[in-house]
Amino acid sequence: MPTSDATALRDYAPIGDGRTIALISRNCRVDWMPLPNLDSTPVFARLLDDRTGGCVDLEPTDPYEVTRRYAARTNVLVTTFTTARGRARVTDALVSGVAGRLPWAEFARRVEGVDGEVEFTWRVRPGTRLQTASPWLESVGGHRILRVGSTTLAVVGDAHGEARTDDGDDGPAIHGTFTTAAGSSHLVVVVATDGEPLHLPDPDNVYRSVERTISGWREWSREFGYEGPWADAVQRSALALKLLVYAPTGAIAAAATTSLPENPRGGKNWEYRLAWVRDLAYTAHALVRFGLREETHAAISWMLRTIRDHGPDLEVMYDLRGDSVTGVHHYEVDGWKGIGPVVTGNPAHDQLQLGVYGDLFAICRTYVDAGNVLDIATGRMLADMADRVCDLWRNPDSGMWELPEIRHYTSSKMGCWQALRDAVHLAEQGAIPGSSARWASEQERVADWIHTEGWSDEVGAYVMFPGSNDLDASVLLHAESGFDRGERMSRTIDALTGRLGSGALLYRYTGMEQEEHTFVACAFWRVGALACVGRHDEALAAMDELIGQANDVGIYAEMISAEDGSFWGNLPQALSHLALVSAALTIRDLVPEQALDGR
Repeated sequence: MPTSDATALRDYAPIGDGRTIALISRNCRVDWMPLPNLDSTPVFARLLDDRTGGCVDLEPTDPYEVTRRYAARTNVLVTTFTTARGRARVTDALVSGVAGRLPWAEFARRVEGVDGEVEFTWRVRPGTRLQTASPWLESVGGHRILRVGSTTLAVVGDAHGEARTDDGDDGPAIHGTFTTAAGSSHLVVVVATDGEPLHLPDPDNVYRSVERTISGWREWSREFGYEGPWADAVQRSALALKLLVYAPTGAIAAAATTSLPENPRGGKNWEYRLAWVRDLAYTAHALVRFGLREETHAAISWMLRTIRDHGPDLEVMYDLRGDSVTGVHHYEVDGWKGIGPVVTGNPAHDQLQLGVYGDLFAICRTYVDAGNVLDIATGRMLADMADRVCDLWRNPDSGMWELPEIRHYTSSKMGCWQALRDAVHLAEQGAIPGSSARWASEQERVADWIHTEGWSDEVGAYVMFPGSNDLDASVLLHAESGFDRGERMSRTIDALTGRLGSGALLYRYTGMEQEEHTFVACAFWRVGALACVGRHDEALAAMDELIGQANDVGIYAEMISAEDGSFWGNLPQALSHLALVSAALTIRDLVPEQALDGR
């Protein structure tokens, strides 16, 4: 049955350490924290399993008002509670060490008394890992240890009250209470490892680690180079994307969660803790323009190595370690608000999606144009891929939206055009070997096909596939790619706005308004396309409206309800934040400065 008290998705704020991500609600409850890795079966998963999922609670015992923000230029969350008797501030961080990311997970909650007194209660209750393990509590060397399968957890702290234990119907937990006073400091720390010994940190070191983590994020932000409109939103999106970079490999996760539904009926609940070639292409483009060298190199190197290892066919997605994604596993839990299913894996792993070739070549062109050099093996692989696109582009595929209907999708052909265009460019730069004359010739054939088969005079737009009146918002990406920035693209924007739009929001393709909510990335793609075709005033107005659609700390999910603004789908969603960044960069590059009006 649906869970009536499930937290609204808008209420979650993410924090992370480069290895995993925690989602924290407005009342400071951690409802999602996979350990030790982002794609691990989560130890704390109340988000999807209200009954046995597990969570980390910290909350005043009296009624309260709450405000929150990220510490400036960081992914460290600061929540302020105000009660009738006092005020206190909670700083939440997945902390880093002296040399960077810790080899264990360390989630620190620093509580500071601001004025008066605030009594807090805290509780750490691990879950069943989506009904795959049964937690237990034991005493080891005088320490209370929680275990869930191969995961070992403990709680340490300072001035956090007596840590008590219970083992009730909802499983074992460690809990306590304390009261703040003006100027007081308190600390509750959850530390965890998986299949490894457990280090119990000294609380004094953790206090320093929180400050070190704040300083580390701010140092990263100083390297972030963006001056332009909507600077705060762009920087927050860059920080959200940084959370999704899986530091051990350089892969970029599409989102921090799995199985959050796209509509109240369920069914379309997908695993997004995977790395899509598409998302990496857009991320690399943004990171290069922000001057972030390390992340760009790590992500591109990981992707190229992974593709070579699994070639010759290009897969749509890979897991965060670079392995192929195989199958879908279902879990016997209710899901968010009781809307199932809950799954890992993704059924689109073995689809043919021709547009992904355009994404791959865009990654490599971005890298080379930034002054970098491809290795010999990558150059040869890309030349082979370009030849493969020459042969494959005439085939139907599943399209960008991973559809079961195999068709000649217009946006897929546009992606093939982009791949061949960029292959020619790379060959001209001496970055890859091969027959660029053949690629250029096929590029023209693809363009001719799109202009004749992908365009409908009757609809006045690029249609989803030949002979159809259906529309597909993914064609908007190819205003940015440079395929069309003229009248036809402008008319397509109008058709999409009229049939799939709701204010500045936009559904993915025809019929989706009956099945799901508006797709955040599509709305920002429309903004970028408006700027590309010279409709600057419309682009600016739509961008302003969409910036206001973020939650209170600047985070976006996959989808937004056009009716009530609620979030749907997985979050934080890389593609949503990437589309915001791309739209802002496009506007900065194309719109006259005087028209930006202080944005």
